[in-house]
Amino acid sequence: MENRQLQLPGKNEQNEPPHSLQRKLKARHLTMISLGGAIGTGLFLGSGPAIHSAGPGGALVAYAVIGIMVYFIMTSLGELASFMPVSGAFSTYATRFIDPALGFALGWNYWFTWAMTLAAELSAATMVMKFWFPHSPSFLWSSMFLVLIFLLNYVSVKGYGEGEYWFSLIKVATIIIFIVVGILMIFGIMNGEAIGFKNFTVGDAPFAGGFLATLGIFIAAGFSFQGTEIVGVAAGESEDPAKNVPRAVRSIFWRIFLFYILAILVIGLIVPYTNGSLQGHTIMVSPFTMVFEKVGLAFAASVMNAIILTAVLSAGNSSLYVTSRMLYSMANEGLAPKLFGKLNKRGVPIWGLIVTSLVGMLAFFASIFGDGVIYVWLMNAVGVTGFIFWLGIAASHYRFRKAYIAQGHSLNDLPYLSKWFPFGPIFSFALCFFVLMAQNYQAFMGDHINWAGVMAAYLGIPFFLVMWLGYKFVKKTKVIPLEKCRINFDEHRNV
Repeated sequence: MENRQLQLPGKNEQNEPPHSLQRKLKARHLTMISLGGAIGTGLFLGSGPAIHSAGPGGALVAYAVIGIMVYFIMTSLGELASFMPVSGAFSTYATRFIDPALGFALGWNYWFTWAMTLAAELSAATMVMKFWFPHSPSFLWSSMFLVLIFLLNYVSVKGYGEGEYWFSLIKVATIIIFIVVGILMIFGIMNGEAIGFKNFTVGDAPFAGGFLATLGIFIAAGFSFQGTEIVGVAAGESEDPAKNVPRAVRSIFWRIFLFYILAILVIGLIVPYTNGSLQGHTIMVSPFTMVFEKVGLAFAASVMNAIILTAVLSAGNSSLYVTSRMLYSMANEGLAPKLFGKLNKRGVPIWGLIVTSLVGMLAFFASIFGDGVIYVWLMNAVGVTGFIFWLGIAASHYRFRKAYIAQGHSLNDLPYLSKWFPFGPIFSFALCFFVLMAQNYQAFMGDHINWAGVMAAYLGIPFFLVMWLGYKFVKKTKVIPLEKCRINFDEHRNV
């Protein structure tokens, strides 16, 4: 990657208008947001079932392929976000470089996804706390944690940045310790006899279930990586996005390699994929807990429970941040009610925080009452949206670069240049589309189509299409010609 400097106004906080988004996210905040964005329950709990289903080799291949795709997605987002650091990120990019209808659909789907994620994290937080306090009321913990993350975001963008910095630091430190301990166990330096590579030959390992089993892990791997795109939203409030965004993007490859590939490799070497406990999604049978217990850590379950709580709070913290900024940006683009474009004196879009908190809490209640039927449908609707956002990023980057050249601009003026163009966005788009279509291929196999499975897996796609095509029909929007895409060197330098 090439990194070129483009000085953007707003680096000096005193030059900012009193009622605008504040560029107060420092380099360490953006780096840790980037590092911690994809680390959550998908790794701590989801890695076990992935290894059990496809074997250690199948899980490694699936996570590696999706990891490469995410790397290309992030280089595309890095070029866009360092040139045009706005909090609407890919909603704004799709609006300006493809079609306002697509920007509308991406923005509202992104908001809906993270609002539902907030509800899911509130539910997860109550389950985590009931590990220690089994008879406590769920409402107590969900309310307490919602107030905590609301206040972190309400204080200022720096409050969100500080909260995410420490949440992510704990997650990163845990994984590094886990990998070091695991490597010592594999070679017999810790806990006696060397484990070696024997678990890679147990049963049908390393590839259990063949290609279809590995394909089934692709969607789970994609869910695990979701959250990496938050750095694009945060770029709008970074002190120096032309410098800090490329720095964060460059860490993506090493983050994927260290935190996912190495962690899954360690788990696959230490715990045989035939171990039935890997199927579970609870703290007691988290592969991290199992490895730490093998070392002799008496309180491994409690320690991992506390770590997973930080991951849950981190996801909730990010949910409120990205939803409020997305609503703010869309309001300024005319894609959301003007109310969401209002800021308090600390530069926080307060109405976005309030509305998302209320929707998240209502969805949380839906998970408790009525057997959670409404909640299940809501979560099914957002299940595939991460891949849809990534499709939007890849398409927006492709169109941006084409428009940028068509309008006579020089690539030398870009603060960050993705050298993999056009392969990167094309590869990412194609793989995202393939995974979206093939995610629940099992539903179409057999004598009869499993329509319930189809609805559960693909509900988010018609939800997105209705918003996209509905807006297009009402507003009569068209794909923007390359020569008319809004690439304004002065406009994008101010949030």
